[in-house]
Amino acid sequence: MFRKTALLLLFCGLFSGGAAYAAAETIKVGILHSLSGTMAISETTLKDVMLMLVEEQNKKGGLLGKKLEAVVVDPASDWPLFAERARELLTQRKVAAVFGCWTSVSRKSVLPVFEGENGLLFYPVQYEGEESSKNVIYTGAAPNQQAIPAVDYLMKDLGAKRFVLAGTDYVFPRTANKILEAYLLGKGVDKSDIMINYTPFGYSDWQSIIAEIKKFGAAGKKTAIISTINGDANVPFYKELANQGVTASAIPVMAFSVGEEELSGIDTKPLVGHLAAWNYFMSVDTPENAEFIKKWHAFIRDQKRVTNDPMEAHYIGFNLWVKAVEKAKSTAVDEVLKAIVGLSVPNLTGGVATLLPNHHLTKPVLIGEIQADGQFQVVWETPKEVPGDAWSDYLPESKALEADWTDPINCGNYNTVTKKCGGAGK
Repeated sequence: MFRKTALLLLFCGLFSGGAAYAAAETIKVGILHSLSGTMAISETTLKDVMLMLVEEQNKKGGLLGKKLEAVVVDPASDWPLFAERARELLTQRKVAAVFGCWTSVSRKSVLPVFEGENGLLFYPVQYEGEESSKNVIYTGAAPNQQAIPAVDYLMKDLGAKRFVLAGTDYVFPRTANKILEAYLLGKGVDKSDIMINYTPFGYSDWQSIIAEIKKFGAAGKKTAIISTINGDANVPFYKELANQGVTASAIPVMAFSVGEEELSGIDTKPLVGHLAAWNYFMSVDTPENAEFIKKWHAFIRDQKRVTNDPMEAHYIGFNLWVKAVEKAKSTAVDEVLKAIVGLSVPNLTGGVATLLPNHHLTKPVLIGEIQADGQFQVVWETPKEVPGDAWSDYLPESKALEADWTDPINCGNYNTVTKKCGGAGK
């Protein structure tokens, strides 16, 4: 009896040790996206594309001779919960890198965690700028790669002279609109020709607001809406535009947070001609994009599932991380950060994404018109990739700042006038 017990304990010990060894032989990748709540409409597909990218890398042999293991958590569109889940990924699950967040408030929530624990976050969504952290790789657009070119298009190509800045009430819309208002005023637009409106996350009662916008647009000047409305509030917003007969020819909407995924849940026929500014559209006709869409449909097993800009940002970010790990021969954050600046990988529009010293990418800027099938027809694009600028040239307090995470500056907000770093550096 004693011998049997001893053998059983020995077997269990070997088995548990083997399991621990197997776990140690994987490289864990954190996925921090809302799978429930108001932002699930946008973020769930980003979780899915990350699972696809991890699976593809494992088919190639993994990374550094080890298999990648995706660790998925759901912060449920709850901003403080993002910080808790981020800490869980870094301190308990021991992930090598995290791909996640959508809203700027979620990114701001996790930022102290990543900086305090020296973690690495790849953030895949366009944002308001005015930030550069050593621990974040910003793979979405900065304002000069989306908002500013979009306003130029509205003014020069569509002749817009009055502007409605409509946004969800949180960090990204308020900061982006502060930049846009300063830019418009600098372009000679009168303050009375700028209407600013904010609504809560998940807002649905758009009737009176759309009526106000119609009244504002009836002043005899060409009016355009610049929308930083985020999440599922976009569905009733666009429905009410159609209900009140606000067409693209009358008052066009230029959206910064609406892509193919958000449009897949609504009837887009009344929205034909409204606009969005991104750095990628599913309709882009390149061999790289065709291959990506093919792999996506095969993985997700649904030919109707769309692709969008933040998915491409994760595609770029993941490939940059893999390339940096291979170059560093390590997943250690400091080693990866040293290796990643200056690396380039293909984007899906036929060009190249290069990571700059400010932890932002070079990206093309595309403007698309909504089509009846929920896709976008590209009506304008930059001739080449635009370098992302972390700090706006249009805000007095930011004009002299630059970010450079390489020596000798190694700082996220270096003042080019005082020659001093205003924040965390080395």
